[in-house]
Amino acid sequence: MKIFSFSPFGYEGALVSVEVDLRRGIPAVDMVGLADGAVKESRERMRSAIRNSGFDFPPERVLISLSPADLKKEGAGFDLAIALAVLSAQNENSEENKPLIDEKILIMGELELSGKIRAVRGVHGAVSTALEAGISMCIVPEDNRAEAMQADRIKVFGARNLKDAYSALFKRELFLENQDFSLEGLNDNDEYENIDGVLFPKVERSLDFIDIEGQERLTRALQIAAGGHHNLITYGSPGCGKTLSLQRYISLLPCLTLEEAQSVTRIHSIAGLLPQGKSLIRKPQFRQPHQTASIEGMCGGGARCMPGEISLSHNGVLFLDEAAEFKTSVLQMLRVPLESGAITISRAGRSTSYPARFQLLLATNPCPCGFYGSKEKICLCSASSVEQYWKKFSGPLLDRIDIRVKAEEFKSKSVSSSELRKDIARATRVQRERQNKYNAYLTPEEVEKYCILSEEARKLLSTETIRHTFSSRAEAACKKLSRTIADMRGSSVIEKEDMQEAIELRKDEGALYTDF
Repeated sequence: MKIFSFSPFGYEGALVSVEVDLRRGIPAVDMVGLADGAVKESRERMRSAIRNSGFDFPPERVLISLSPADLKKEGAGFDLAIALAVLSAQNENSEENKPLIDEKILIMGELELSGKIRAVRGVHGAVSTALEAGISMCIVPEDNRAEAMQADRIKVFGARNLKDAYSALFKRELFLENQDFSLEGLNDNDEYENIDGVLFPKVERSLDFIDIEGQERLTRALQIAAGGHHNLITYGSPGCGKTLSLQRYISLLPCLTLEEAQSVTRIHSIAGLLPQGKSLIRKPQFRQPHQTASIEGMCGGGARCMPGEISLSHNGVLFLDEAAEFKTSVLQMLRVPLESGAITISRAGRSTSYPARFQLLLATNPCPCGFYGSKEKICLCSASSVEQYWKKFSGPLLDRIDIRVKAEEFKSKSVSSSELRKDIARATRVQRERQNKYNAYLTPEEVEKYCILSEEARKLLSTETIRHTFSSRAEAACKKLSRTIADMRGSSVIEKEDMQEAIELRKDEGALYTDF
């Protein structure tokens, strides 16, 4: 039997082989393999846990090797693997107590001195990495069992203490395998609804759009944004309902597919944010960092290259309220992930790449005081301060935002989230069947292939492109927006009306605040 554990670093991490050799000499425990402080301390935890679990600790000198030798080993997840490796080495020549499992096995868990096993982070990533390496069995803490069973080929044993974990080495039938993933993360205890073949989480009353009154244009823009995962910025005077509307946007998004949920769950497992007992995160994440957020907090970093806000919002939403109050460097950092859907973090000669395919929502005031263009209140800002205020966003960043909408209060009837979801479900189902991605993420080649324009729509786009001096990216954004609007109608061809609405949502006459 060959025992492996896992050293988390960034999104990938690495498998670590745990070997034990018992030799003559003064009784002691030696460890080699570039272990950090937490891993070295596992020698004492492991020794006490073995004795307090009713086992005899080897009287020989114990050498523990963690390989590859040049990879730094971090965290307390090695405790259980080391303890089982020691017990296996002790009984290697005993036919009665020799473990029956003779293949590779992944083992993770932190030991208490009593022998109980604590949950560890990064189990989802460890299991995925183990499967890629041909390892099909693993022993993890009981609290991590549901997380580990997310894969359809892994056999898992959830151990509560060291004695249980050691017993599992003799009984292959104790290892369980999850067979049904069709509704993984959406079991009978969770409430969800099926609309046109697309699953949605049950609408929470506090997030229902039925309470949003007088924002018909913004609500329509958010519905289109949800239908194709388009980035959006809204601007308006304080108190008009920008933040309230965008905070309820998450109620419009469907549940993640199994493929989307895998990467989201892995990122949250690495960050230690996976809810206990959850195997997959099927609900889109909604992240709303504060304006004081740093570049490291947004993109990730630290000694272990932990994920930042943009990775934690992967396949979900990143909402920046009062966006102009964020540091300029933080806002400009968003440009590359928005384009590539990933972010690479480099630290001390090592690098890792996190998925970062997030939907960006921005809400901002028209000026520092918030009343530029207001008919009821007086703006106290100078023209230069208003211009400087909007320069924080920069043209390249705004060019990556498909929808720009002014939040204005009109007398209009409110619409519930359930009603808005009907068109979103239709568009989502069509996009998943047609291209297996949302319209906002279409490549230039895919735009030409899937965005089929009628002759009138093509002429309108050509005319408006010249009139508004659209860039190539802006022109492509109009096509993708109109494709989403047509999908919501159930049409395979983009008509003139679809293109007209898309252009109204996308047009930019130099600077957004000039619309006031």
